[in-house]
Amino acid sequence: MKCKFLILLLLITTSLHAQETIRISHYLFPDFQPGVVLMKNGTRNNAKLNYNTASEEMVFDKNGELLALSDLILPQIDTVYISSEKFIRVNNKFMKIIIDEPEISLFVEHKCRIIPPGKPAAYGGTSQTSSVTSYSSIMAGGRVYSLKLPDDYKVIPYNVFWVNRNGKLQSFSNIGQLKKIYRDKKKVIADYLKKNDVEMTDEKSVKETIVFMENNG
Repeated sequence: MKCKFLILLLLITTSLHAQETIRISHYLFPDFQPGVVLMKNGTRNNAKLNYNTASEEMVFDKNGELLALSDLILPQIDTVYISSEKFIRVNNKFMKIIIDEPEISLFVEHKCRIIPPGKPAAYGGTSQTSSVTSYSSIMAGGRVYSLKLPDDYKVIPYNVFWVNRNGKLQSFSNIGQLKKIYRDKKKVIADYLKKNDVEMTDEKSVKETIVFMENNG
């Protein structure tokens, strides 16, 4: 009992007050899902979980209060289960497992870009910088943890995939980077891409591509 109480205290790093749920644009799942935080010592902690792609933190709902897993507890976590998905810590980041086999490992890191409101420009227009990746402007007051960002902010989700090839973990987020990883199979991947439309937003198509590349050529 004492051990479980200590774990619960470590899990709670900051109290993040939830606002009215209208649209969870910067969370991975549409709502908080039943999940389990499995510790390396075998302890299982049940909670309603979701992943915040803006702050890149695992967040759980405790009676309407949003709490992030603390830095103290992160090294002790083995696996996080949310719904039917599994997450592990790789390079100090939470990544979802897509393939976990002796021959092939493929993970995806879910992220997002937050575009703040445009600044007034000439002739009554507005100016926005599409390359904005910082969310510092919405951190004040814990807004990045709210279930809904202000209406004038845009959220653009994207994926960074990580494949373990020849004992080396390599990342890619576009076709060009994928081609570089398989530069030794240049013709094989070129032929495959001609016949298949691979979208970085489609985890299934990326998985099929990696499986094909690892088993051909």
